[in-house]
Formats: sequence, C-alpha cells, structure tokens
Amino acid sequence: MGRPRLTLLCGVILAAAAFSTPALAIDPADPLASEPTALAPVPAVTRSGPNWAAPQIATVVAAGLMGPDVPSFRPDDPLTRGDLHEAIVALGKPHRAPTDPTRVVTMRELDAQLVAAAGLLPAARQIRLAAQSGGLEPTDMLGTESVARLLGLRVNHPVGQEDLERSPKQPASRAEAAYSLAKLSLLDPSRIDAVRQVVATFSVPALTEWQRLVLTRALRFVGYPYVFAGTTEKPQTIWSAGAPGGQLSVPGGFDCSGLVWRVFKLQPYDGAPSLADVLKGRTTYAMSGEVKKAQRIAPGLVQPADVLFFGTQGTQSKPSEIGHSGIYVGNGWFVHSSSGGVTLQLLQGWYADELAWARRPLAEAGLTA
Repeated sequence: MGRPRLTLLCGVILAAAAFSTPALAIDPADPLASEPTALAPVPAVTRSGPNWAAPQIATVVAAGLMGPDVPSFRPDDPLTRGDLHEAIVALGKPHRAPTDPTRVVTMRELDAQLVAAAGLLPAARQIRLAAQSGGLEPTDMLGTESVARLLGLRVNHPVGQEDLERSPKQPASRAEAAYSLAKLSLLDPSRIDAVRQVVATFSVPALTEWQRLVLTRALRFVGYPYVFAGTTEKPQTIWSAGAPGGQLSVPGGFDCSGLVWRVFKLQPYDGAPSLADVLKGRTTYAMSGEVKKAQRIAPGLVQPADVLFFGTQGTQSKPSEIGHSGIYVGNGWFVHSSSGGVTLQLLQGWYADELAWARRPLAEAGLTA
C-alpha cells in the first residue's frame, strides 16, 4: 500500500488509507446475504450542482453497467436488486437473477455482491471464520466489509457532508453503487490478488478473556462509515460549521478516535467499570498524550486490545504529531476507522512506518499485567 494522504479529521489529522470463483449470486441461505426486513430510513439529501459521484456515474454509463444515460441516472434513488444484477452481468460475471428485482439493496449487500464479483468471497469467509475460531463472535458482514475496503470500494464523504454516509443496513443509493462499480471495473487483477494474499495472513492469537471482550466489541463495528466526530453506531447529531444551527444529523459511524472512544468509553464492561475511566480526552492527540513517555508501548511489544497511535515521525513522533489511532487485534492486524470506514487492516506500508507507540488500557485499568 502507498503512503496515505493526510486529511484534517479524527480531531487532529487523520491518516486516510490509500488503500477459483464461485457462482456470483449470493445464496439466500448464506449468512453474508441475510438482510433485515425493515431498513433504516435515509433522510432526503438535496444539494445543487453535480452529484458527488458524477465522474463514476459517467464511467458506469459509458461502460454500459448502469444507465440509461447520465441525465436520467437518478443518483439519489435506492439501488434495486434488478439494477445490481444487470450491472454485474454487464461486468461479464455470472449472476443469478433475483426473485424480486424491485427489492432495495442495502449497503452491506452491495459490498457482499461486489466482493463476490471480484472472486473474493472465499477470502471474506476466511476472515470471518478466523475471527470466529479466535472467539471474537464476528458479525456476518465482517469479512465482506473488510475486503470491500481493502479493495477501495468505499468512499468517505467530505467534512460537512457526513449526512451522505450510509450505515450497513441502510439502502444503497444508485450513486453509491456507481462509485463502487466504477472502482471495481477499473481494478487491476494484481490488486485483487494482493488483497487475496493479504487476507490469507489474517489470524487471531490466543487471547485473554478481557482482550476477547474488547476485540469482540471493536469488530462489531466493521462496515460502518467514517463519520467525522462520530462515536456511535446509531443515528447521531454532530457539530458541523456549514449546517443550520451548527448541528447535522448523520447515520451511525465513527472517526478514528471515535471508534476507540466507543469501544472503551461509552459502554462499561460488566465486571470492569473502571475500564471506561481510563481514556480522558476524546481526540487522538489527547489519548496519545495521556500516558507518560515511560509508559508507552513500543511497536514491537504491542498486544491485542492495545490502542495504537500513528504519527508523522513514526517512533520519533510527539503527541502533537499523532494523527491516527486504531486497536490492535494481533498477528500484525488492527481495526480502525479510516477513509473507507471501519475495517480490519494489516500493519504494513504507511501503517508500519508511522506506528509511533501504543497504550494498554487493560493494564491501566488493572485487568492485565
């Protein structure tokens, strides 16, 4: 993975991630395809000017994947299963026609179908089963949502437009589908192979009970979008300078420190209420500076459930240079919220180079040595 660009997010600066095929129709019995019967509503979003996905809409229309043309594309309409079926077939992939082509496609279903179209559904299952064997009680969408983000199929809407984000159970818009389909259609096969090889390294080490509880909670949020100032998986109201009254209603989602805040702070753990008192400051900058230098965990000594901090000077960073955070899962993998949303990520490339230090909330709360 290349070096990510730095974006003003996460309270200070967010390091945004650069970064044999089965039948491609997902079996209704497959838990990856299970969908709730009642979908979370999506507030109407009306903006003047070109749609945010205008370049991708032009791409999929020109490629014959969606249509019929740009002027009549209807980007804000919900994506239907018939729309998605026709697009995947137009990509040249076998796909079973849906029983009900008018049924709305959710974000998690869109991601699962496109991961399958890329031939990476076995890799997605591998992630989920590895997490399950490690005792982490993964959601059905853990693998497909992680793989979709490793492929770069998700987009982060800019600050001030977080109301455009969609949570996993919300309907996918035709614009979201156009963005993901355009990205998938332009993917080099070597990128797909690289993701397959990276996913093959995912495993969960032996965990203590407290590590297991923390990581089970953290992985539950994989698939939620990146939302600036977001701290919950539920619909939330955040401060936004461009919104009337400075308040903006947005779906569930997290920024990088917001995910850490949610996992450790907002919901006390049974038997360990003191764990919620460990973190004091809300931003990555504050969290990283709350432990004295002598108490920082060196990158080579991190353990599962440690909070990781990334800075512009790597291990020589100061708290003021820390711009990103995540939670270590083990065996080189961590979970974080970055440009594509909450996902599992391998500590390689930029993440390995810029890892500054970690802190161990479990030890700070007296729950481990």
